[in-house]
Amino acid sequence: MSAMTMASAVAVKAQRVGGVRRITAKLGGVQLNSKSVQMRRAGGRKSMGVLAAGLDFAELEQAASVDEADEWTPPVRATRKDGKSAKEARQSKRFRKAQAAVPGRMNPIEPSEAVKLMLANATAKFAETAECHIRLNIDPKYNDQQLRATVALPKGTGKTVRVAVLTSGDNIAAAKAAGADFAGADDLVEEIAGGMMDFDLLIASPDMMPKAAKLGRALGPKGLMPNPKAGTVTPDVATAVGEFKGGKVEFRADKQGIVHVPFGKTNFKDTDLMANLEAVVDAINSNRPPGAKGIYWKSMYIASSMGPSVQVDYSVMQK
Repeated sequence: MSAMTMASAVAVKAQRVGGVRRITAKLGGVQLNSKSVQMRRAGGRKSMGVLAAGLDFAELEQAASVDEADEWTPPVRATRKDGKSAKEARQSKRFRKAQAAVPGRMNPIEPSEAVKLMLANATAKFAETAECHIRLNIDPKYNDQQLRATVALPKGTGKTVRVAVLTSGDNIAAAKAAGADFAGADDLVEEIAGGMMDFDLLIASPDMMPKAAKLGRALGPKGLMPNPKAGTVTPDVATAVGEFKGGKVEFRADKQGIVHVPFGKTNFKDTDLMANLEAVVDAINSNRPPGAKGIYWKSMYIASSMGPSVQVDYSVMQK
């Protein structure tokens, strides 16, 4: 049966079953339910549209061969023998056990207790990264609602950051003395253009930005392009190197207005993670976009990189 044959509606019937209004339609002898049929009024007359997505046309052709007086019963879908959903089947036993110990969604708990619960469920065989995910009431498609800033974590990030510095003159020696892994001017630009990417962060002095702009195709997709908002374009490169080596991290809101920030490792003490988490909350509040109106915070979750998320009562941390 072709799609053109299905386009003509033979009969439409609405009935209330168990308090729910259901619409069924006969399309070329095929009966569809309300999930596949949309009724709308356009230009003073009713029209009907069929949602083709999700329809099994082989089954519809089989149904079309059934006499209209008879009721067609769709085939029973196969189910897993263990009773798990498709999502649960993709999860490990370790993760499902950890998730069972976490309160359900929409049950925020006090921040210090949430950190302890996150650490208790971080059962991977390595030191996982502690992450916080914060949904804000902003729409980043507008310039005055974009959020991009940095935060200095008082207890550090728990990982080694490789820093490269584009600068000139005496600043090269100062950057290396501050702990930079790579520092240089035109020679470093040529190395990066040649494919050298053995660094996690690139800092540049303002006088080197015209030369750094030539590296946009190589640095842009990796998120390594220096930016004043991220604190990676500064005349005092030695201080910037020390800050980023000591635990300064950049954060930004994604297209959905969610901020993702790592705030330590699971081998940290819970008090150290709380200190870092408070610094993240203060940084997000202090960098509130001017276009953010009304309620700023919507929800906050923390999780280890391999563990379930825990919802945090962020109102306790608001000063």
